[in-house]
Amino acid sequence: MGTPDYASSILKELLDADDMEVVAIFTQPDKPVGRKKIMTPPIVKSLALEHEIDVYQPTRLRDKESVDAVLGIECDFIVVAAYGQILPLEILNHAPCINLHASILPQYRGASPIQQTLLNGDKQTGVTAMLMDEGLDTGDILKISTIDVDADEMVESLFERLTNTASKLTLEVLRNFNSYTPIKQDESLATHCKKITKQDGEVDFTDASSLYNKYRAFTPWPGIYLPSGLKLKSIKLIESDSTNNALKILDVQKDGIVVGCKKGTIKVLRVQPASKKEMDVLSYINGKRLNIADTLS
Repeated sequence: MGTPDYASSILKELLDADDMEVVAIFTQPDKPVGRKKIMTPPIVKSLALEHEIDVYQPTRLRDKESVDAVLGIECDFIVVAAYGQILPLEILNHAPCINLHASILPQYRGASPIQQTLLNGDKQTGVTAMLMDEGLDTGDILKISTIDVDADEMVESLFERLTNTASKLTLEVLRNFNSYTPIKQDESLATHCKKITKQDGEVDFTDASSLYNKYRAFTPWPGIYLPSGLKLKSIKLIESDSTNNALKILDVQKDGIVVGCKKGTIKVLRVQPASKKEMDVLSYINGKRLNIADTLS
């Protein structure tokens, strides 16, 4: 059960394993994609059909027809990754349901754990294999695989590494399931993260470190932008301690401009004005006749 690309990578790992047999796939319905709204199947569906595996695409897994479909399939395990729906009790009781969640639970339960890791500037994250219950990412922990996070790592890179970690962990947990003692999560340590929206990309220049972490977490989507609509397409963190006027241009260099935050400084290299193409920031400030001591807007 799952959606691309996290789930498709886990599925591929299972399909490539000689000691595993995938008997069915449950995934989201096909969705319209692009300006022409072309109906496009999830990657896991395409992958499953290539291997002649039955595919189910219920809109609601809690519907009786969907539940009956799951209960009618004989299986040893149900593997869940990025599915986006809470499984009903009947399915949880049908076979051990193992979820691969991209955080060190109970930290970052919910929809955007990878982005939240970067937003908080964490130096370590991981994937938790848990035995699912009726809650949202609240099940008992089977095993956690951790990885380090680079200070400049972007969300796409971290997503790719966590996907690889989850794929390997899935096989390890299935093969050694009976050797694990499920451990209850410590509710006092639980945190939650919400679904990311386009509005989350709006930034101010209050704190350079927080701004840079938003850039890491939200590039390429939803991107980060000023209230004016100016998108910051490429930036670097210079330092995080100095005191400045927010958005004041402090220096103009050959490849970008240094801009002050109330705390710290950021170097801006590329921008995209509203309804225009992306450009280097020097072309932008020249067109706007901005220079040192002016306010970036």
